[in-house]
Amino acid sequence: MAKECSNTTCDKTSCEGCPSAKKGKGEFQVPVNGASRIRHVIGVVSGKGGVGKSLVAASLANGMAKKGFRVGILDADITGPSIPRMYGLKGSAMAQGEEIIPMETKNGIKVMSVNLLLPSEETPVIWRGPILGGTVKQFWTDVIWGDLDYLFIDMPPGTGDVPLTVFQSLPVDGVIIVSSPQDLVGLIVKKALNMAEMMEIPVLGLVENYSYVKCPDCGKMIKVFGESHIEDIASETGIPVVGRIPVDPQMAALVDAGRFDEVENGYLESAQAVMPE
Repeated sequence: MAKECSNTTCDKTSCEGCPSAKKGKGEFQVPVNGASRIRHVIGVVSGKGGVGKSLVAASLANGMAKKGFRVGILDADITGPSIPRMYGLKGSAMAQGEEIIPMETKNGIKVMSVNLLLPSEETPVIWRGPILGGTVKQFWTDVIWGDLDYLFIDMPPGTGDVPLTVFQSLPVDGVIIVSSPQDLVGLIVKKALNMAEMMEIPVLGLVENYSYVKCPDCGKMIKVFGESHIEDIASETGIPVVGRIPVDPQMAALVDAGRFDEVENGYLESAQAVMPE
């Protein structure tokens, strides 16, 4: 048997001689559930945590559902799932034989998350990488998604096992990269961008969260996290900025209340416009 590459710092050039590099991207993909027909798979990613990937994924799902598309969210952040709580989904997902039926939000979005399979939402997930990756694949192969126009994948932070599993195993059509205004984020964004390029996944656009907060008295925009660097990153990489989201107390209140189905995030109209048709 040919030995697999063990160089953890390899890139496209250094990996050209590896047996795994000779496989096409599609050779790693696993088949979707037989009762599911999904037109487009969109990943929402970032190189670090706490920048609002779940907010962006759910906002995009809300927006596309409002336009009349059939939409689902696969919560791939297995150790830190938040999508069910945002939509007020509780209890356990129903089983149909050995397959799983996703829960549905009040605005008709199908959702699958590990929190819908655990005894309670406070139950910690203390699993190693291979099990996390296997769970994400099961959310693709064992969940009856039905007919969907868009399946948004809320990724965990970073460039580790689960993002790699998603990029290799699922037919991802493109990704949205989420950032925040801090200068350090430029490096973080480039890590996510480089991973997507190495996995031959198109990057559809950049979204900046926490861009500013608007003073409720005078309406002045206050840049709590400093000046934005997103345009510099966009200019350097050629990836368009498709949204800037401010700190919005009303949106945060709806998240805390489990009523995200009521959110209309108008700051992401441009992001919705770059979704594949």
